[in-house]
Amino acid sequence: YPPHAKCSLNWHSFTCIVSSLQEEEYASFHAENPEWTFNHLAVDFRNGNVYLGAVNRIYKLSPSLEVQVSHETGPDEDNRKCYPPRIVQPCSEPLTLTNNVNKMLLMDYRENRLLACGSLYQGICKLLRLDDLFKLGEPFHKKEHYLSGVNESGSVFGVIVSYGNASPDMLFVATAVDGKPEYFPTISSRKLARNSEEDGMFAYVFHDEFVASMIKIPSDTFTVIPDFDIYYIYGFASGNFVYFLTLQPEMGGGPTTGSSSAGREQVYTSKIVRLCKADTAFNSYVEVPIGCISGNVEYRLLEAAYLSKAGAILARSLDVAPDDDVLFAVFSKGQKRRPRQASQDSALCVFSLRKINEKIKERLQSCYKGEGTLDLAWLKVKDIPCSSLLTIDDDFCGLDMNAPLGVSEMVRGKPLFSDAVDKMTSVIAYVYKNHSLVFVGTKSGRVKKIRVDGSSRALQYETVQAVENGPILRDMAFSSDHHYLYVMSETQLSRVPVEACGQYATCSECLGSGDPHCGWCVLHNMCTRKEKCERSSEPRRFASDIKQCVRLSVHPNNISVSQFSVTVSENTLLAHNVPELSAGVNCTFEDLAEMNGLVEGNRIKCSSPAEKEMPRIVVDKGKGDHQIVQLYLKSKETGLAFANTSFVFYNCSVHKSCLSCVSSPYQCHWCKYRHDCTHDPRTCSFQEGRVKKPEGCPQLLPADRILVPVNVVKPITLRAKNLPQPQSGQRGYECLLTIQGNEHRVPALRFNSSSVQCQNTSYFYDGMEMSSLPVELTVIWNGDFSIDNPAHNKVHLYKCDAQRGSCGLCLKADPLFGCVWCKGENRCTLKQHCPHPENQWLEHNGINSKCTHPRITQITPLRGPREGGTLVTIRGENLGLEFREIQDNVKVAEVDCTPIREGYIPAEQIVCEMGKAEKSQYTGNVQVCVGVGECRPEFMAKSSKYYYFVVSLYFWRPSRGPVSGGTIVNITGSHLDAGSNVSVMFKDQPCTYLRLVENNPELILPNTLKQSIKSSYVEDPTITKIEPEWSIYSGYTPVTVTGTNLDIIQTPLIRAKYNNHETLNFCQVLSPTSMLCQAPELSISLARHQEVPERPDEFGFKLDDVQALMALNNTNFIYYPNPEFEPLSVSGVLELKPGSPIILKGRNFLPPTNSGNGKLNYTVLIGEKPCMLTVSETQLLCESPNLTGRHKVLARVGGSEFSPGVVHITSDSPLSSTAIIGIAAAGALLILFIVVVLIAYKRKSRESDLTLKRLQMQMDNLESRVALECKEAFAELQTDIHELTSDLDGAGIPFLDYRTYTMRVLFPGIEEHPVLRDLEEQVEKGLKLFGQLINNKVYLLCFIRTLEAQRGFSMRDRGNVASLIMTVLQSKLEYATDVLKHLLSDLIDRNLESKNHPKLLLRRTESVAEKMLTNWFTFLLYKFLKECAGEPLFSLFCAIKQQMEKGPIDSITGEARYSLSEDKLIRQQIDYKTLVRVAVLCVFLLQVVNCIHPENEKSPEIQVKVLNCDTISQVKEKILDAIYKNVPHSHRLKASDMDLEWRQGRGQRMILQDEDVTTKIEGDWKRLNMLFHYQVPDNAVMALVPKQVTAYNSVNNSTVSRTSASKYENMIKYTGSPDSLRSRTPMITPDLESGVKVWHLVKNHEHGDQKEGDRGSKMVSEIYLTRLLATKGTLQKFVDDLFETIFSTAHRGSALPLAIKYMFDFLDEQADKHNIHDPHVRHTWKSNCLPLRFWVNVIKNPQFVFDIHKSSITDACLSVVAQTFMDSCSTSEHRLGKDSPSNKLLYAKDIPSYKSWVERYYSDINKMPAISDQDMNAYLAEQSRMHMNEFNSMSSLSEIYSYVGKYTEEIVCALEQDDAARKQRLAFKLEQVVAFMSLES
Repeated sequence: YPPHAKCSLNWHSFTCIVSSLQEEEYASFHAENPEWTFNHLAVDFRNGNVYLGAVNRIYKLSPSLEVQVSHETGPDEDNRKCYPPRIVQPCSEPLTLTNNVNKMLLMDYRENRLLACGSLYQGICKLLRLDDLFKLGEPFHKKEHYLSGVNESGSVFGVIVSYGNASPDMLFVATAVDGKPEYFPTISSRKLARNSEEDGMFAYVFHDEFVASMIKIPSDTFTVIPDFDIYYIYGFASGNFVYFLTLQPEMGGGPTTGSSSAGREQVYTSKIVRLCKADTAFNSYVEVPIGCISGNVEYRLLEAAYLSKAGAILARSLDVAPDDDVLFAVFSKGQKRRPRQASQDSALCVFSLRKINEKIKERLQSCYKGEGTLDLAWLKVKDIPCSSLLTIDDDFCGLDMNAPLGVSEMVRGKPLFSDAVDKMTSVIAYVYKNHSLVFVGTKSGRVKKIRVDGSSRALQYETVQAVENGPILRDMAFSSDHHYLYVMSETQLSRVPVEACGQYATCSECLGSGDPHCGWCVLHNMCTRKEKCERSSEPRRFASDIKQCVRLSVHPNNISVSQFSVTVSENTLLAHNVPELSAGVNCTFEDLAEMNGLVEGNRIKCSSPAEKEMPRIVVDKGKGDHQIVQLYLKSKETGLAFANTSFVFYNCSVHKSCLSCVSSPYQCHWCKYRHDCTHDPRTCSFQEGRVKKPEGCPQLLPADRILVPVNVVKPITLRAKNLPQPQSGQRGYECLLTIQGNEHRVPALRFNSSSVQCQNTSYFYDGMEMSSLPVELTVIWNGDFSIDNPAHNKVHLYKCDAQRGSCGLCLKADPLFGCVWCKGENRCTLKQHCPHPENQWLEHNGINSKCTHPRITQITPLRGPREGGTLVTIRGENLGLEFREIQDNVKVAEVDCTPIREGYIPAEQIVCEMGKAEKSQYTGNVQVCVGVGECRPEFMAKSSKYYYFVVSLYFWRPSRGPVSGGTIVNITGSHLDAGSNVSVMFKDQPCTYLRLVENNPELILPNTLKQSIKSSYVEDPTITKIEPEWSIYSGYTPVTVTGTNLDIIQTPLIRAKYNNHETLNFCQVLSPTSMLCQAPELSISLARHQEVPERPDEFGFKLDDVQALMALNNTNFIYYPNPEFEPLSVSGVLELKPGSPIILKGRNFLPPTNSGNGKLNYTVLIGEKPCMLTVSETQLLCESPNLTGRHKVLARVGGSEFSPGVVHITSDSPLSSTAIIGIAAAGALLILFIVVVLIAYKRKSRESDLTLKRLQMQMDNLESRVALECKEAFAELQTDIHELTSDLDGAGIPFLDYRTYTMRVLFPGIEEHPVLRDLEEQVEKGLKLFGQLINNKVYLLCFIRTLEAQRGFSMRDRGNVASLIMTVLQSKLEYATDVLKHLLSDLIDRNLESKNHPKLLLRRTESVAEKMLTNWFTFLLYKFLKECAGEPLFSLFCAIKQQMEKGPIDSITGEARYSLSEDKLIRQQIDYKTLVRVAVLCVFLLQVVNCIHPENEKSPEIQVKVLNCDTISQVKEKILDAIYKNVPHSHRLKASDMDLEWRQGRGQRMILQDEDVTTKIEGDWKRLNMLFHYQVPDNAVMALVPKQVTAYNSVNNSTVSRTSASKYENMIKYTGSPDSLRSRTPMITPDLESGVKVWHLVKNHEHGDQKEGDRGSKMVSEIYLTRLLATKGTLQKFVDDLFETIFSTAHRGSALPLAIKYMFDFLDEQADKHNIHDPHVRHTWKSNCLPLRFWVNVIKNPQFVFDIHKSSITDACLSVVAQTFMDSCSTSEHRLGKDSPSNKLLYAKDIPSYKSWVERYYSDINKMPAISDQDMNAYLAEQSRMHMNEFNSMSSLSEIYSYVGKYTEEIVCALEQDDAARKQRLAFKLEQVVAFMSLES
């Protein structure tokens, strides 16, 4: 024991042990820094060392938790977005000092190292030596080394699996991925290399192109649930399998699509995941939902779990073997995780692992029979059906089909224990002596110890507080000997003993505790483990069952304290369950005595203590007649008491009366003559004087009431029995009466043993307040020997006239008193004291027994309803002595009032119930007649007051109240105090009546059902927002509360509860949804810290009886310290001059709220006057009011007032008279000057006002135009989408043939290329030889490299050579592809060697390889273009063209009203009108198509939409478009070859032209003719006719041809890919002859002759940018369709082109080869290879694919789409601002979703099976065969040869230096070719 608790006597030692246990603190270790919280725990089972993973630290602790070593892991510079982390490559994200959370801590016993994984750098791990935490390795340079960037410590789990000595261990890791599924697998198996620094550490156990030992969450899952993740709670290995327990969002078709959708709560499911240890492809992955149900409550949210053995007792109940694995799991209630108001209800459940495996096997069997689907929604978003294959066994590890597999049916655990208050958070278990013991940690920091003896029998036998503040974290561990349990919270690690047997002081407590560790060590008298008890194996020395506890019985079990004087008696003890006592025992009577005990078998004999040891019991008489002492048996072997029983010492002499003496349970006798109680009857002087039974005691017998009138001499005779005859020398009997505190002794006479009489005496008592007085009576003899009075007989003294002032009260008195009403004297008296004759008396039951002249003194109430039912109370005198006398004789206001028996008090009070009054009865007095039968006048009483009948009219307010009730209702009306009782009912609900206030009762509404009273009850108020969420300690700061139905509460109160002290304050309702409250104060005296902010324990509202708002859960209301003021000065008085500011200093003036400093309303009074304030953190600046003298300063804020002192404001001394004159003069001059200035100012301000008004008008004008423009744009947007989709019918798409298409891409801008023409024959032989060289790979590669090395070999040449080579190799695409791969590989090597950023690869066309790649895709994607991508591209082109033509297009500048390009937007308001029904007569159509002359037949009319501001050329183009709707552009007539003829009525015809004699010319500007120039009406008939030579209105021909609109179009026509948007704007050149400039809709402002006034009338041009949005909105669907088609791997009827997959795989191979793991670089390579090289070209130049004409405005729009396309393929973030170009801003919102399409597209391609070279070659051969003869290869070779001629020497030189070329003598062969060619030419 601890030294301070040494105890001399053993029966005290129990308390010593208990106290020392309670004082003992658990060994514990606290966090060094509050931020460095604890995460994980591991204990080395070999030596008991404890390893603790915390934030930024790993600790090694001794078993008693002393620090041995600590290892620092953080903090460090990092950013979670850096992938790969900054330690591998630089990161553009901002770096901050980041904590390193320990996410995994595993013991690798085999290599004696610790695996510690953190959250820094995407989750890298350290390998530390167990002995000293020396870092053995920290792999971080490969993607496999990044486990996950997730920051939580509780969502990762690892299991190390050993496969025997030969092979290395494996690590199964399961982790949450934190929204980055592409970077981190959620579950994987890794190699644990023996060498910690080995490169292959953490590499996947298996990894090839198709499968790997991992599972990733598909990106599609995140589109369903954006914040999807799998949290891993626990993991373990058992048998051939590894298991993980998870918590994950449920993927369902129901309303659970992600937590973000419309605020629905995400539903979670707990699952167990199983994998085979040996499964490298993860085909054995199966997951099963788990949970348990207890008492109809579902527990489905897994909190913690632990794998343990079953133990024999639990195993029987679960029907498993004792060594089988069972899983203990803790679940929270429900399936919804609510971090704030999470349910505290949790349950402990047990699962048999065998049953789970059986369930999985059953599911596998059914799936392999083809039943059901794979049922794994998060991994396979679509349901995939099971395939029928084979039957399986227990250890089946899956195939590559039917995997991974999900089980839909939940495995239910058996609930063992639940707790709704203290949520369980962790669990650990072990088996002790066949008992399964479970230790559960809770949220409050406690550990519950639970014994599980069956699937439904769990006993919580102990709870201990393990850590100061909870919750307890998931990781718990036993010490190596299982004697201690390590338990931790975030900041404390404690070592808790597994058992605390020592706390139990007795055998029954010990064995009744339920703790199987505890047993009773008998002779050591303590509760302990069996192994700690000496010789515990010997019989009966250790009790493990409560029936084995030692029991003692003693005979005799009591003794008198005075008995020692006779003899020392012997006690015999009978003992049960006692061990062998050969060493002997002592008997101990507590601390009184100790003596030897004699052992005879199981009997022990002890002697009682001697006289000298007994004094205490005799003296302590106050304890009664006995004292219980413990009799202990003390073992001489151990010196400890091991058994005890109660023993009684009794003392008879304590008793002072015969009855109490003989009634004692002990052997006490009464000596009658000695008046003494003794245990020894022999001491009584006479034999007859001994009394043993109560019947023999002298005592008074019960008497009837003893009545004695005052002042009347009278004896008192009493009956008794056994009265002793006084002996000689003894005095006689006396009566003792105590009257009002004074003793009266009266001599008494004993007649015999049964009678005694107190002699004649008169008695008296003071006062008239009591009519009778009971007095104690005692009979004594021999001076002070009292006779027992068991019946407590009393003497009653009485006075007749006390309290009996009326006849009725007198006659009502007890008849035994003999009182009569003496009429002559009108008083109550004894008969003998009434001087008048008997006929003048009135007495009860006498001849005259009826009092006359009854009188009514009081009536309540005086008013009542006419309907009756009111209880009227009538008080008075002589109102009869019996109820029957007044039974039918009461009338109130002439209405019968029925007396109520219960309310009748004879002679004094009648209560009667009113009958119904007639309408004629209004008022009247009360009449009572006393007597039976006819009423005589002397027995009649009438009241002087009148009773009124009233009618109550009333209304109530409020008319509404909350459903919960509690509203105080005021009912206002007349006569509401009438009647005797008020009750109010609302429908069938009673109302609580509060009080009557001047006739207005107040009531509290009941809590009622919602349907109860439609007019009165409203839904309870709710509170949605409190602002601000802070106040100061003193309260009274304004708080605005928002909610619903707040106006139905009359007196809303706001409340705060802090340290069990509640404060309230008032609220003022402003509207049904808001109220203004004054914050309640927080009692500062109760504040835990007065200098720091405090949160109240409860904060809410008292709104009538609405309980839900009493304490709000979702508020963070906080109290800040009160502002504190310093005194103004040391003396308390501050001297000031008038007008000087007063500065009040202090602190806490601005509370530091979350949203910046909070503002408080300060009022500062100087005397009575307030002052203007400026507030800062530590100062109040007060502008002092105009005062002088002394004034008290008072500051008020919130609910507190403070006076910092007094200010004394003194004015300066008065001025002299000269000074006053001087000041006056100066003042007069100043006034004169001010007047002059004011006049000047007035004039100036009038002018500026006029200017301002003018500006205002201009602004208003501008604003209204802006509004109109925006309105129009919006209206157009709405209508156009509908029109476009309906107009674009699927007209045949004019695809170009293969040859034209490839020529336009390969040789842009060159219409008739030589490769299409035949060559002269003479050079054919040389070219054939040259063709053989080209088909030699060594030569071709050397040729290309040599050309690229030449300085004069331009960019154009590179592109040309690449295209020519591809035309030559069109028939040998396999060879071409091989060459291309070689060239690309070279290009990548060069790119990386030159230290260029890898992302720049393939960005620019700087090499032959890059152009060859474009051409390669051009050849191989033609089929894809025709079958898939062509349609949406053509639709987009048509949509753009049609949308542009809906509005005006300037035929000269190319600007349009509708555009996607800001540069091509008409930034002006142009009024135009659509001529909807221009009917066109197509005269020429008949001529051309049908070869019929126009005069022969009526031509059909076609409707065409044109604009009245279109030029004539534009109208012709639109008409041609309508006629040639489905005809390729090259097959159409040209507009320039046709004239437009307007046919008016009566055969009038008019040729319309862009320029003619009617054209308007202003200055040097000439405007082209438009339809409105000719005033062409709606529905006009037009005809296109072949061009006339002259026309009546034409100018000379040269002018027409030069200035016709087609001239401007031709300047723009350009089949190549335009370089920039601006280069397409044609220059406006003045007409050469006349010097006149031509314009259509807008004059080109580059000519600076624009008038100033024009600009002023124009609007701010940026306002027209809204039209970009309108156009974009209209075209959105077409852009989306195009992008979706391009970025999708599955298409209508055709798969992804092989070329794309092949090239992407090639780039991935190259990246792997060069160790490039950055996903951004890989993504960029793919984007530069396909989208940039091919698709952007096609999107910008649809004329490469279709037979169409592309105008400059269409080109500009397509460029914007192409730019958006490129941005979507980029990985870099686009930081946009107001200065960004509009085309970027236009699609800024769409690009992120397009990016996700691109990423998914690349990812899907990556996941597709690789294409074998054999398949690819077959595909390429097929493509070559299909287009064998498209180009003239000889012509192509001739073109290529031209470059050989140019660089012959350099090429020959290069061939000679190349080894492979030398072997094949290629230089010689080339020289041969050169010779041939020179001969032939």
